Amino acid sequence: MTILNPKILFIPVSSPEGIGEYMRSLIIAQAIIKQWPSADIHFILSEQTSYASSCPFTTHLTPTSPTKHTKQVNSIIARLSPNITIFDASGRKSQLDAAKRCGSNVIFISQHKKKRSRGLNWGRLKLTDIHWVVQPPFILGDITAIQKLKLKLLNKKAPSNIGPVFSPVNASVQKQLLTHYQLHENEYIIFNAGSGGHQVNGELAADVYARAAEAITQQLDVTCVMIYGDNYPNDIQSKNKHIAIKSLNHEEFIALVDAAKLVVISGGDSLLQTISMKKPCLTSPVSKDQPHRIAACVNNQLAIATETESNVMIERIKSLLDDDSLAKLQSTLNHSSCSNGLDLALKDIKCLIEETLINV
Repeated sequence: MTILNPKILFIPVSSPEGIGEYMRSLIIAQAIIKQWPSADIHFILSEQTSYASSCPFTTHLTPTSPTKHTKQVNSIIARLSPNITIFDASGRKSQLDAAKRCGSNVIFISQHKKKRSRGLNWGRLKLTDIHWVVQPPFILGDITAIQKLKLKLLNKKAPSNIGPVFSPVNASVQKQLLTHYQLHENEYIIFNAGSGGHQVNGELAADVYARAAEAITQQLDVTCVMIYGDNYPNDIQSKNKHIAIKSLNHEEFIALVDAAKLVVISGGDSLLQTISMKKPCLTSPVSKDQPHRIAACVNNQLAIATETESNVMIERIKSLLDDDSLAKLQSTLNHSSCSNGLDLALKDIKCLIEETLINV
């Protein structure tokens, strides 16, 4: 059967502080275009975000987070009448209902236990066709007996733990980046505190990470790549082996992580992406939802934790760079089952697209 032009609407959480949900939706959207070039893809984003103006797909803006503007979002949904609507950690029940009323399949994405439970509320569950959990099973644990009963009564599938979603490594992009920044594979450390807008103890987390990166460069003569993030508000400057980068697109970020010796990263989606790529990492929390995720990864010996404090980070990095410590962590990562959830997401979308065309 010929794939026509499915219309797919993404509604991720979007705010000036974080970028994870938007990036995940963008990764999935870009992968969809590769498989279905004629797909008609739309996003609803907050106009307060820095990325709203650079989104490569048709974008509809709301004054703040789309979840807070139900009337406007419902109007956009009704006007577009998408085949598939993807709510990434976002959406009110009435917004899911608006999507179902226009015949759309609804996908809900959750990234922690509270969001997963929200997606399993009776009213929302009735309106959801597919629920992806973008975490490995060991982080959140199983759903409750009551939640399992709801699924049975409504004849719904259980949430699918697809794991973190990220683009595959592009060898050509990686080669270009290593050449441009004069980097050598497995000879540099990446530092990234997320989108650049998070604050810890009244200070930008990116500045905390940057101080640690500068100190490691000076004390150990190791090349450190500090990626500040789109939401970082201040000027940046490279100094010799301390390479400062304001931001990278996702494909570039993944390419540099793949070639790094060590990754020092916050406890967001990028932590799980790094683990799934089997790269040793040191991690610290920069937002309230991250400590639990970090603790689960540490308990499974997949990462080393640190405080978001420069001097502590410096000492942990020095310790981790010991050959035995790094080799032990690498061995555990190599045996981990964590993997990229993008293929599983595309498989579900393919099934929904084909079902839609059959019913046309």
